[in-house]
Amino acid sequence: MRIGIALRTGLLLAVIGVLASGFTGYYAYNSSRTLLVGAAEEQLMAATRVLVRQISVSIETFSRHASMAANSPQAAHSLADGDAAVRTRAENHLAALFAAILQENPEFFQMRLIDANDHGIERVRVDRDTDGLVRVTGDDLQEKGHYPYVFEALRQPPGTVYISRPAINRERGAHAGQDKPSIVFAAQVRRDGGTAPLGLVVINVDLEGVFRQLAADLPSGIDLYLTNRNGDFLLHPDPARAFAFDRGQRALVQEQFSAAAVLFDGSTDHVITTTPELVAAFVKQPLSPPQQDAFFTLGLSQPLDHVLKESNALGFTMLRIVLAFSGLSVLLAALLARAITRPLDQIVGAVKRFSAAQQREPLPLERRDEIGVLARSFAEMQERIDAQVAELHEKQDELNHLASHDNLTGLPNRRLFLDRLDLALARARRNEERLALLFIDLDRFKDINDMHGHAAGDAMLRAVAERIRASVRESDTVARLGGDEFVVLVEGTHHPEDTSLLAQKVLTALTPPVPYGTMTLEVGASIGVSQYPQDGQTASELVASADRAMYRAKKEGNRRNNIAS
Repeated sequence: MRIGIALRTGLLLAVIGVLASGFTGYYAYNSSRTLLVGAAEEQLMAATRVLVRQISVSIETFSRHASMAANSPQAAHSLADGDAAVRTRAENHLAALFAAILQENPEFFQMRLIDANDHGIERVRVDRDTDGLVRVTGDDLQEKGHYPYVFEALRQPPGTVYISRPAINRERGAHAGQDKPSIVFAAQVRRDGGTAPLGLVVINVDLEGVFRQLAADLPSGIDLYLTNRNGDFLLHPDPARAFAFDRGQRALVQEQFSAAAVLFDGSTDHVITTTPELVAAFVKQPLSPPQQDAFFTLGLSQPLDHVLKESNALGFTMLRIVLAFSGLSVLLAALLARAITRPLDQIVGAVKRFSAAQQREPLPLERRDEIGVLARSFAEMQERIDAQVAELHEKQDELNHLASHDNLTGLPNRRLFLDRLDLALARARRNEERLALLFIDLDRFKDINDMHGHAAGDAMLRAVAERIRASVRESDTVARLGGDEFVVLVEGTHHPEDTSLLAQKVLTALTPPVPYGTMTLEVGASIGVSQYPQDGQTASELVASADRAMYRAKKEGNRRNNIAS
């Protein structure tokens, strides 16, 4: 049987149509997988950096608690020589202070006052137990002078808060902290003008509890890792790998994620890696000297199957479309080889341009024959793929927004605010302009939470955010740093009086009560102001100056007003 050119052309076009459809589906599916993995890596890195910043803030908060308790007059009176009755009263007051701090911070296992003399005997000790808080007295107080967190902390420079290496708490009688991962903060107690420390205020912090709170808002399926400076796991989804060195074993992040080895040789401070099972991101965060560990490493991982879930669904859809195109191409090629040669070439050209992401060629959609069906089917595939890609970009934009904005108020978070402040400082230096920061702290916010619940507190924070935004210019940046702390970045200020007027405007806007249900909520505010360049040259200096000014305003608010510079 003689095979005509039409049949040969039809067979050739059928083969080309099948291959073009298959390659188009393959490349589109492969591209979607690459996009999804890349988006997951960026999102994990952004979330990891946010957690690292939150951990740094938590460490600073714990250090402030230790310093505040150590600097209280009751701590020095409890360790001073003199009247025993005076010491007893001071110890009772200090125990009440410890209990209040433990009540406010559920991640604290224990607070103690340790004497620098008498082998480091405990003078005041309040523990957390399964039934609540317990004050340990009498013969149950122990000598702790042989522990590193005592003799090393006593050698620290004045004003330094000692932070221990994370370890399993093996101390006898530790109540809720017994055999639990913990980290110790210790601050020296000194008499005014004294050259030697009288003792220490020591706080034992629940390491797992701290990270459990920080990771509470992470999406399901994301696992958290924490290592010390050697790469030993302190937290791991598999409990058998956490603190393995405490059991005479080693479980290193470099062994599970080989790409993480560069974090420990000083090459970089972050790394993103993808294994056959996981997508992971790690960030190295240094600690302020003179601490035991120069840095810690935090990581997040997500199963690769979870990341590619949408890609797999897209792959099955594309497979069905490719199979339909293949069958239709064979049928049309066999029946209408001569008639469809030219329009089929047009469709194949469009397929090639689509797979190469080039400008698309118009398709013969107006035809009412099989060529038109093929063209419309291909256009439908293009629309579906475009819709899938657009949905992926939309989800990526949402995740990027969540990583840089506060979920409750919609304001920029600390990360985005610091980025904008760095850019504003660069512009101010280049153009020799001024800028100002308003650091705003609500005065009675905790009372509202305690009396009316967190829903009322959330309503108050949203109302405060709206009032602050309405009080400033659209070009000014309003951000929520966390809790009840807000900050306003004002660029292009010409006179300090302009900033003071703006601060007064914000304070006036926050004065009226906030309606909530059938009641009204009243909360005041204290504002600290810092100016560039006179109050600081860097972002950290300006924020610290505004923070100090806010605390002065809060302290002196009853005598003058609630604004300080």
